[in-house]
Amino acid sequence: MKDISRVIDQVVREKGIDREVLIDALEQALVTAARRKLGNRTLEAHFDEESGKINIYEYMTVVEEVEDSYTQIDLEEAREKYDPDCEIGDELGIPVDSSDWSRITAQVAKQVIIQKVREAERDIIYTEFIDRRGEVINGIVQRVEKGDIIVNLGRTDAVLPYTEQIRSESYRQGDRIRALLLKVQKESRGPQLILSRTHPEFVKKLFETEVPEIREGVVEIKGCAREPGERAKIAVMSNDSDVDPQGACIGMRGSRVRAVMQELRGERIDIIVWDESPAQYASNALSPAQISRALVDADQHSMTIIVPEDQLSLAIGRRGQNVKLAAKLMNWKLDIISEDESKKREAERKKIMQLPGMDPMKILGLPRIEIHTLGDFASANTDLLADVLGMEKEKVEEIQKAARKIYEAELIAATGGDGSDAGAAQ
Repeated sequence: MKDISRVIDQVVREKGIDREVLIDALEQALVTAARRKLGNRTLEAHFDEESGKINIYEYMTVVEEVEDSYTQIDLEEAREKYDPDCEIGDELGIPVDSSDWSRITAQVAKQVIIQKVREAERDIIYTEFIDRRGEVINGIVQRVEKGDIIVNLGRTDAVLPYTEQIRSESYRQGDRIRALLLKVQKESRGPQLILSRTHPEFVKKLFETEVPEIREGVVEIKGCAREPGERAKIAVMSNDSDVDPQGACIGMRGSRVRAVMQELRGERIDIIVWDESPAQYASNALSPAQISRALVDADQHSMTIIVPEDQLSLAIGRRGQNVKLAAKLMNWKLDIISEDESKKREAERKKIMQLPGMDPMKILGLPRIEIHTLGDFASANTDLLADVLGMEKEKVEEIQKAARKIYEAELIAATGGDGSDAGAAQ
């Protein structure tokens, strides 16, 4: 075999592969190749640092009488040819003449080195990017495969899946692109880098880039919710009473928030002030709508927001977008109702409270299961109602029967006494 010491040194130096790991891999590969040629014998390979060669040895046991010529050697031959001091039971490493299969050995060595170089490069890429998860990455669009965008990052490629793309955006080969490095997955082909432009963290990182106060920790982003490509809300707070968190994020004449919106191709961004009070936080989150008051159920992270009639559509937003984003931002359930609806619910709540056997404290949990009116109570699932009220099912059935009679009487009165809608609650 030719001297491969120089090749080993070069690979170790240029690719950063551990020398012992590379040598061990070469030794094992050559033993495998030798077994293919010589059969299933006890073979070992050892790298000789001085000669720069890998020598292969066949190990045989010294015996008095040979029974298996592949694993045993008699004492006389062993002493005459290999070790004059050997004794019965010794293991002798007998050099294998590999001169007639040096070409195979060279091929094996080449394959092992190529494989180890690839593994090392994959490990280097994985190590480089695993610590960059959550960062904004810049790249160039290579191609589109089944809706997924392949992005060249220089040393490797990343994938921007269709599910992580903003629907209103489109890219062509050669376009520059920025995205959040969402995942780094180890696979047999090498690390797979997953990008995202829809994740809320992407918006946070863009603001961190544009707003020095965020990078310095003076202003903190407490939450972010998005409808990618359409609208986003971020909640911010200041750790310095002299710094306005909203103003810092908006920038002079809106320059900072505008830069983020341009990167997101016009996605509208509401910057609101975070507040430790859930009611005030909800009020800020529903901006620009004005709210009258809020009924807070802290245990269930649920809130009923009461707004003036002329603010109802603004608070809810087009297709419910405003309240949906506010709820997502707070991670609370928000129910938006008008002042008139609130008065109706209060009137209905009084009716429910007047039912025989009802306790004012027990009805507080009814809104959790969407029971707001006498009719809702009368037609509710009895088991569910019993669980919320903490009462026996038989008792609840009696109260529901009483509620049904009152509700039916109201329906008859409302329809002029003809009873045409009397069965609506049954």
